[in-house]
Amino acid sequence: MRCSFCGKNIQKGTGKMYVQKSGKIYRFCSSKCEKNMLVLKRKPKAKKTLKSEE
Repeated sequence: MRCSFCGKNIQKGTGKMYVQKSGKIYRFCSSKCEKNMLVLKRKPKAKKTLKSEE
């Protein structure tokens, strides 16, 4: 599972799950990520992935 805000892996048995009335499920690794997304209504930043050329 991955955090819906920051994208970090969440170990089994940890973190929080939030379900909206519409049925959309959000998973959070920390209360910081939960607060940023739900309370402060911040959008998660898109992360660029760089491919190493070998």
